[in-house]
Amino acid sequence: MRSLLYIIAVILVIGWAIGVFAYSAGGLIYALLVIAVIAFLLGFIRGGPTTV
Repeated sequence: MRSLLYIIAVILVIGWAIGVFAYSAGGLIYALLVIAVIAFLLGFIRGGPTTV
């Protein structure tokens, strides 16, 4: 169930990023934010804490 939530979160972040770049072509801060969120999610999914 947790992996399903991560997949949904990644899809929502990607959708948000597409929306941001489609309506405001520019804004380096948004690109950096998207990269940071994706890097955080990938790091958490791959080697995150193993709490239940």
